[in-house]
Amino acid sequence: MSTKLPHHTIEGAPTAPALLLGPSLGTSTTLWDAVAPELSTAHRVVRWDLPGHGRSQADLIGPGATVADLADLVLALADSLGIDRFAYAGVSLGGAIGLHLAVHHPERVESLAVICSSAHFGGSAPWQERAALVRREGLAALAETAPQRWFTPGFTVPGLVDDHRNTDPGAYAACCDALAAYDLRGALSQVGVVTLVIAGREDPATPPAHAREIADAVPGASLTELAGASHLAPAERPDAVVAALRGHFGKAAASGMAVRREVLGGAHVDRAQGNTTPFTARFQDFISRYAWGEIWTDPTLARRERSMITLTALVAHGHYEELAMHVRAARRNGLTPEEIGAVLMQTAVYCGVPAANSAFAVAQRVLAEESNA
Repeated sequence: MSTKLPHHTIEGAPTAPALLLGPSLGTSTTLWDAVAPELSTAHRVVRWDLPGHGRSQADLIGPGATVADLADLVLALADSLGIDRFAYAGVSLGGAIGLHLAVHHPERVESLAVICSSAHFGGSAPWQERAALVRREGLAALAETAPQRWFTPGFTVPGLVDDHRNTDPGAYAACCDALAAYDLRGALSQVGVVTLVIAGREDPATPPAHAREIADAVPGASLTELAGASHLAPAERPDAVVAALRGHFGKAAASGMAVRREVLGGAHVDRAQGNTTPFTARFQDFISRYAWGEIWTDPTLARRERSMITLTALVAHGHYEELAMHVRAARRNGLTPEEIGAVLMQTAVYCGVPAANSAFAVAQRVLAEESNA
């Protein structure tokens, strides 16, 4: 393998913590165009191209290449930039490289996000056949069908399809060789870094079941499934991916996301993340960083006390839909139904009887649902 480095771009302050972004097969750094600038506000973001993809030279790998060879290229790039430890996010083949790094080079990886990827890619035969096809006929036919494999119906990114068409066939086939030989299922339990797994619910290439397999096997991993996303989620749902990655890689947001899940429940948070839109993405990030990452993590008040205060404030302002969610949260934080009732009695004095009457109706419904569950 050549000692030359893959093409790469760098965004963000040189002193910021490093975040490496790995691409999918057939794409380039363009895959991250709508995501990297947002992440660069808090990280030194390094995007890189696979061999023969984008602006990387094709001779970085050859026939019979492995995911380990590609991971070595990533480490060589990091070394050349003076980066010892880094956060890493990768899509598909890029995600497989991240998992390999976390297993075999844990001293280099601080945290990991695996996006629309797998611990295996359906066995060796399909990839061996694709490699042979590409070496024989080139990439034109595969590029024509790329939108069906990559995006939901009616959506496309012409620049990414062009990247696929213009990729070096020999290097693409060598990446297929790497996928054919890759199966990390038996080593997932060795991943020791904090890991986020993101799946596109409409991804035919690496269906959500593949993401769940990773999340179930990697200790402490969390899983986010994105509605309206296929295989290239950073291109199709960039705002949702940004929100998820900020929540995972940001220190305050990461601790806040953990508290948010503990208080509100993982299913609720997954729904909120999965339903993130371009209009709500910044608000979701704000909630994770500020409300949950700074206020709810402040040890001055216990969570029981914070639940009592929150219930009172929601009653005072008539936010009854939010109140139902926080009655459930109060139960998770250890409040008994009697204590919740006492809080609502207090609101009758200071917020008004009509407000407390509505609040009791909401709380009674929630507590009844809990007892019937």
